[in-house]
Amino acid sequence: MASNTVSSRLLSLFLLSLLSCRVQAQLSTTGFYARTCPKLHSIVSSAMAKAVAKEPRMGASILRLFFHDCFVNGCDASVLLDDTSTFTGEKNAFPNQNSLRGFEVIDTIKSLVEASCKATVSCADILALAARKGVVQLGGPSWPVALGRRDSTTASQSAANSNLPSPASSLSTLISAFAAKNMSPRDMTALSGAHTIGLARCTTFRSHIYSDKNINPNFAALRKQNCPSSGGDNNLAPLDRQGANQFGPHYYQNLVGRSGLLHSDQELFNNGTQDLLVRQYSANTQLFFRDFAAAMVKMGALSPLTGTNGQIRLNCRKTN
Repeated sequence: MASNTVSSRLLSLFLLSLLSCRVQAQLSTTGFYARTCPKLHSIVSSAMAKAVAKEPRMGASILRLFFHDCFVNGCDASVLLDDTSTFTGEKNAFPNQNSLRGFEVIDTIKSLVEASCKATVSCADILALAARKGVVQLGGPSWPVALGRRDSTTASQSAANSNLPSPASSLSTLISAFAAKNMSPRDMTALSGAHTIGLARCTTFRSHIYSDKNINPNFAALRKQNCPSSGGDNNLAPLDRQGANQFGPHYYQNLVGRSGLLHSDQELFNNGTQDLLVRQYSANTQLFFRDFAAAMVKMGALSPLTGTNGQIRLNCRKTN
């Protein structure tokens, strides 16, 4: 009996190992830059700690930057490329224009990394590591970041416009968008918890607070104070009613109280398939952190360029 129990456990571990290999088949989970850039992790960690200490919102901004990169043709740093007279990048796609931020922080980290180990570490890997550090810096979970990504030489504004879910998305649209990336509804609901940090512009939540019925009227009145029915598009409000700079389960508690800022947020708790999970996350920080970390690992493995594909950009804003 003891032998069978041990065998069963070994088989379970083996299957888990295989699953990990399938998800991150082309990335390295251990020591990818150990010899070629041994100071990488400390450089990224130190730079992000300074950036978040200076502006706590930056943790959320870098996390969002990583999400908007990975959901458009994979985690390849395409979102970092500037437009030129002969090249159209993703920065001016509708979901990104006047919205994405943190590019200068990535530039700073890249410069420091280049000074330590020239032409070795991709912008895509730097962004992945920076996103994790930003979450941890604000009290959130850590997760293993597989490395070995290379940088794209192209970008797709049309893919950014079509692949990134909008603040007006329905639950079915959200589920479909994540399914297209081989991510489950549970992954989607866990990753939506990133909205426990950061700010949103009035233009992204105006229709929710003025037109939707599934919203706490007191919360709607509060947000209307800084988001008029017309004008003030760039006025900001915290995505999490209880504060924008502390990573935790408050976002889900807000949803249960009908106080989600975005229409797409409240869709997760609106008599639909994710209601139970939202309630579980709202009451169990450990469960939320565990699922969020697992979903970040999964997202970070989306269609990476590896081996001889792509390049190691010397400047994250332009190809070599």
